[in-house]
Amino acid sequence: MTVRQIAEYLQLNEKKIYALATEEKIPATKVTGKWMFPRELIDRWMLESAHGGVFTDRLVIAGSEDPLLYRTLLRLSNNMKSHALVSYTGTGTRLGLELLSAQKVNASCLNWGEVEESPQRHPALLQNYKQHQQWVLVRAFKRERGFMIHPDRKPEDCSSESLLSSELKWGIRQDGSGTLHFLNELLAQHSMKIKDLSSTVKVFSNRETAALIVSGQVDAATGTRSVATEFGLAFVELGWEALDFAVRRDVYFRKIFQTFLEHLRSQVILKQARQLGGYNFSESGKLIWGGEH
Repeated sequence: MTVRQIAEYLQLNEKKIYALATEEKIPATKVTGKWMFPRELIDRWMLESAHGGVFTDRLVIAGSEDPLLYRTLLRLSNNMKSHALVSYTGTGTRLGLELLSAQKVNASCLNWGEVEESPQRHPALLQNYKQHQQWVLVRAFKRERGFMIHPDRKPEDCSSESLLSSELKWGIRQDGSGTLHFLNELLAQHSMKIKDLSSTVKVFSNRETAALIVSGQVDAATGTRSVATEFGLAFVELGWEALDFAVRRDVYFRKIFQTFLEHLRSQVILKQARQLGGYNFSESGKLIWGGEH
């Protein structure tokens, strides 16, 4: 729809429409220099903006995957029953942020580098997306990362250089995933690239990778201790990373998201975290970035 059409549709003057579009407060795009407004996104925006609108009882999360998040959201979904839609899809960090920017999801999980660098790296990553000023970063937890290896294929020398130079068949995540970013940084430390690995198989989630390792189709991959524990794999620790939520500011204050954070820090989930191993909840629920805007 054009500016005139959207003004008539919303019963607002055209000057107000221009202001909303310029401030990125309404779904809009420029085509040959003119503002255009997709009808479907406008209707969605109106529902989202309405007090008590249908989307206030929805929590759709994408991005980095984690077994503990799956368990938490399953419990939340069971408790909410038909009162709310709760969904979680592991897409990898960058695709999750693209979905958040396109307003297809309410929140996205991300991990991008070592835990000590996350206060700088995560906000910097968000700033690549047009909608980032409307987002905040919330800490989920810290988790241990390293190599997941089939128990029968674990060599005596488990140093990074030795493993990466070995004849192991590696599971390689898709572009834009935090796990692949981690592997690329490890390889760079040894002046290597993906093409230098002995053999590779492309995979799209840490759990898929672990299942392929168990079945013998893959020997090793980068991943987290919790996934290795779930699948009975050997694990070689290489440090810690932060898993954060990028979430729209209005969603952050919704009851359903705050209830989710409460579930994440519940005794039931903390017990499961101890059983899986490799979790640190010391900053869980903390507002990391964006709260000052």
